Amino acid sequence: MRDLPFIDAHVHLWDLGRLRYPWLTPPFNDGGPNGDVAPIAASYGLTDYRAEAAGWNVIGIVHVDAGAHPADALAETDWLQDLAANEGLPSGIVAFAALDDPEVETLLAAHAARPAVRGIRHIVNWHPDPGRTYTPRDVTRDEAWARGFALLERHGLSFDLQAYPGQFSALAALIARHPGIPVIINHAGMGVDLDAAGRAEWRAGMAALAALPNVSVKLSGMGFAFRPWRADAVRGRVRETLDLFGANRALMASDFPTDRLFAGFDATLGALADAVADLTLTERRALFAGNANRVYRLGLDI
Repeated sequence: MRDLPFIDAHVHLWDLGRLRYPWLTPPFNDGGPNGDVAPIAASYGLTDYRAEAAGWNVIGIVHVDAGAHPADALAETDWLQDLAANEGLPSGIVAFAALDDPEVETLLAAHAARPAVRGIRHIVNWHPDPGRTYTPRDVTRDEAWARGFALLERHGLSFDLQAYPGQFSALAALIARHPGIPVIINHAGMGVDLDAAGRAEWRAGMAALAALPNVSVKLSGMGFAFRPWRADAVRGRVRETLDLFGANRALMASDFPTDRLFAGFDATLGALADAVADLTLTERRALFAGNANRVYRLGLDI
């Protein structure tokens, strides 16, 4: 499995001396949806990533916005664009923009003018549990956010959706109105509520999104749901997700270095690989590289 071409569909790089990252700035504590991030609160560049991923046949990576200060969004993109030009990675960039910002189109146009930019992420996880939520309210219910989402198509941008299952039903209705915007669900839908009701909500929400042909999903970030991280839990969530989306709309991703909070790189990718070991070679090649290449329009030779 490690010999398969791998396009890592969700990677973060950060330079704490270059940009501001509020979530990686002390003081740290165990509260909040990420828990204590002190173990990863150090600059992380391509050399660091390549060292951790050395056991895998990485042929490309998609960089997803790393939580830089919103005012640094374009500076982050320009830094990554320079890396792509000089180092050959990242292969594609998913940049940050707050879709409910009245001036969001100006930023979307600027991002889209950078050749490696493929999409936008605006983290919108809202949860009634204060320890789980990323936002004080569900902005995806606002008309301003819906208008910002609609603008993505004008600029040829996809959307990385990081939200919780309780938001998926309403989001599915919005996404259905914009079939020209590719949407990629982050971290297998982040089904963090593991009681019977929570699992049912996750499956129903994911089914609603899976019914839309412009929606794909990343198999990543399992530690957000399963703490402590367990390979058997990863396998179950991977197979349930594939039951809904199929092998042609799912993308393997490490979410490193964030997922190092839960498990090492080899353990993380190894669990994903083991979960699909019985699939056909064609399906596994699609999961590990082909789907990311297509969805993010990377144009890599695989």
